[in-house]
Amino acid sequence: MGKGTKDTGGEPDGQDWSATRSWVEKELGGADRIDRVVRLRGGWTSQMRRLDLSGPGGPRSLVLRSFVKSFYVRHAEGLLTREAAVLRLLGDTEVPAASLRAVDATAQHCDHPSLLMSLLPGTVRLGGRDADDRAELLARQLVRIHRLPVTAPQRPRPYQAWVSPERVTPPATTVRPELWQRAVDVIRRDPPDHRGCFLHRDFHPGNVLFTGTGGDLRISGVVDWVETSWGPADLDVAHCSTALALLHGVPAGMRFADRYAEAGGTLADGRSHLYWRLLDALGFAPDAEKVAVPWRELGRVDLTPDVLTHRLEGYLEALVERYA
Repeated sequence: MGKGTKDTGGEPDGQDWSATRSWVEKELGGADRIDRVVRLRGGWTSQMRRLDLSGPGGPRSLVLRSFVKSFYVRHAEGLLTREAAVLRLLGDTEVPAASLRAVDATAQHCDHPSLLMSLLPGTVRLGGRDADDRAELLARQLVRIHRLPVTAPQRPRPYQAWVSPERVTPPATTVRPELWQRAVDVIRRDPPDHRGCFLHRDFHPGNVLFTGTGGDLRISGVVDWVETSWGPADLDVAHCSTALALLHGVPAGMRFADRYAEAGGTLADGRSHLYWRLLDALGFAPDAEKVAVPWRELGRVDLTPDVLTHRLEGYLEALVERYA
């Protein structure tokens, strides 16, 4: 799945994975052999590995997601079962997602809860070059995801908020506590009425793969479907907007909702839209650590805690000024 890579030979990061390897080989049916294991960088919640195989059909690769952190191990059954169901669903659509090969959501056979899937082409691109063109493609792709027709039995779980007013942590160095208080007060009210749709729920540049450059630039894959939910389109737009503001500056984050609307998407008006934008942005306070660590792994070493804190505060200010 095309993120940054680190060759770890046969034993990934020194962790025991003999049971997981045996499970993978059994799922392969004995026709293919694992020749190399490569860690994929850029993830926070799980350990991602590329498995390079050889066999009668020639060389190929698969991707293995394993939850190894205790928090995610506890929630792995729901997360991986959801992702497996979503990948099956997306197999019949035009959304470029991986194909499911196997899943062991409770680590019945593996060392850790794991999911095996196809390798998608392309790479994660977080730099400034072609950032505007990538944002246009992100907006169009998100509209297509939100328009996916799903039946009632296929509908994913309702969205969950990732922050509450009581859990917001303003930066210790802020000189604008009143701005943070105003933003927190917006999310104290009940969620606005909304029309639900199919949400990726963690859609941002770190979970999208690209191929080509210039006029040949294309999205080749959308990954990480463990948080897929049902809820307002505004929430997916909010999450990608916050990420763009942190990666490329406040104007990039503010522009994304307009790009989404220009691509045919529909968003709430005024304060309702502001609620969803702030519900997402405040979850990144104070320094966006959960995205900053993998982004720095992928080369964005410029994204220091101070830079991200400054951008997040500027983004909150721009949101309040535009939508309040």
